[in-house]
Amino acid sequence: MQTSLLTLTATALLAALCGCGETARLPANADVGPRPTLPEPVQTLLPTVQVAEPRPWQAGEAPAPAPGLQVQAFATGLDHPRWLHVLPNGDVLVAETNAPPRPDEGKGFKAWVQGLLMKKAGAAVPSANRITLLRDTDGDGRADVREAFLQNLNSPLGMALVGERFFVANTDAVQEYAYAAGQTRLAGPARTLAQLPAGPRNHHWTKSLIASPDGSRLYATVGSNSNVAEHGMAAEQGRAAIWEIDAATGARREFATGLRNPNGMAWLPAPGGTTAAVLWTVANERDELGSDLVPDYLTSVREGGFYGWPYSWYGRHVDARVSPQRPDLVARAVVPDYALGAHVAALGLAAAGSSPLPAALPGAAPGGVFVGLHGSWNRKPPSGYKVVYVGFADGRPKGLPVDVLTGFLGPDGVAHGRPVGVAIDAKGALLVADDVGNVVWRITVR
Repeated sequence: MQTSLLTLTATALLAALCGCGETARLPANADVGPRPTLPEPVQTLLPTVQVAEPRPWQAGEAPAPAPGLQVQAFATGLDHPRWLHVLPNGDVLVAETNAPPRPDEGKGFKAWVQGLLMKKAGAAVPSANRITLLRDTDGDGRADVREAFLQNLNSPLGMALVGERFFVANTDAVQEYAYAAGQTRLAGPARTLAQLPAGPRNHHWTKSLIASPDGSRLYATVGSNSNVAEHGMAAEQGRAAIWEIDAATGARREFATGLRNPNGMAWLPAPGGTTAAVLWTVANERDELGSDLVPDYLTSVREGGFYGWPYSWYGRHVDARVSPQRPDLVARAVVPDYALGAHVAALGLAAAGSSPLPAALPGAAPGGVFVGLHGSWNRKPPSGYKVVYVGFADGRPKGLPVDVLTGFLGPDGVAHGRPVGVAIDAKGALLVADDVGNVVWRITVR
C-alpha cells in the first residue's frame, strides 16, 4: 500500500511539473552562434520540465539523415551505449555504461524529483560497466564481430590509445592497459594512472578522455557536483574542470576550470594556418534560469582559463543564486566561442577531419565538428535530440549548425533515441551512439 501511494504521488508530481513552467520566447537560432541573444533570467517556483518518454526504435525505424546522406545501424541490441572510440585498425569501441551508485545524489526533495525525471527519460538503468569491440569484417557497414573488450569497469566513458597503451576513464580514475593491434579482449592487469573526483554524490559522473597529439598528456573532463554549487564549494573540489594528466607519471593539474559539465573533446588546427593544435570541448551550462538560458556551448579551451561556473554564466553574467559571490573570478571569465542552444545537452564531439560528409551538407564550411545533442529536460519546447555539424574557417566556428541526423524525438514527444558520443570511423563515416535506442548508427554520403 505504501509503495503504491508513493508511486501515485510521484506520478502526480511529475504530471504537475510537466504542466508547469514558462516557455521559450526567442526566435529560432537566436541562442546559437558566436554572439547569441542572452535575455534576462526567468526563475519560477518550480523548474520548467518537459521530459521525453523513451520508446526505442521498432523494426524498420531509424533517425532521419540530412539530404544527401544515408543512415544504417552499425550495431543494435547494445546496453546503454554512450561513448565511442575508433582504433587505428578500424575496430570500434563502445562504452556501454551508466551512472554508478550515488547514495548522496538522491538525498533531498529536489534530488528525488530529479531521479524521477531521469527514470522517466530512461536514464536510470544499471550500468553494464563494459567496453565492447565492434568489427566490420566484410565492409558492409555493419558490425559482424562483437566482443567484450573490457568488463567489470566502474561507469567507464572516455577512451584513448597511445602506442600500445590503452586508457579508460572510469568515473573515479584513469586506468591503463597494455594493448596490441588487433586484440579483441584486454585481460589486464590494469594500472591506475590517476584518480579523478567522484565520491558518493558524483552528480556529473561521466569522464571524457583525449590524448594530446604527441601522446605525452591526457585530458579528462570532470563535471560539477551540482547545478550552481548548492551543496557548497567544498563539494566541488577539482570539479567543473578539464584535468591534464602526464601519461607517463600520472601527475595531474587543472588545465581549465569553471566549465560546469564539459564532455566531448577534439583537437583542431589553430587560427592562422599554423601546425599547432587547439583543444576544443562542448559543455553543458546551468539549469533553471528559463527556457532561453543558458546556451550550452562549443569552445576552445585556454590553459588556465576560467569559464565562469558557478559564479557567472556565458562569460561575465553574474548568477545571483550563488553565495558568496566572487567578482574577482567573474572579472576574468572567458566568453565561450560558440553557443549551441539552450539546454540542448551537448555531449559528443568529433572533428570532421577528412570525412566526406561536410561536403554533402549545403553551405557547410569544411574542417568543422560533429556534435551529439542529447536533448533537454528543462525547456519548453524541447531542444537538442539530434546530431549537428558546425563548420570552421581559420580555426573558428562559422555559420549556423547544420542538422545531420534528426528524428530522435517524435512529434508525439516520445524519444525513440538520444544521441550521445560521435566518432569518425576509418572510412570517414560518422558513428553515433544512441543510448535510448541502444544502437550505434552509421552515416555516410548517399
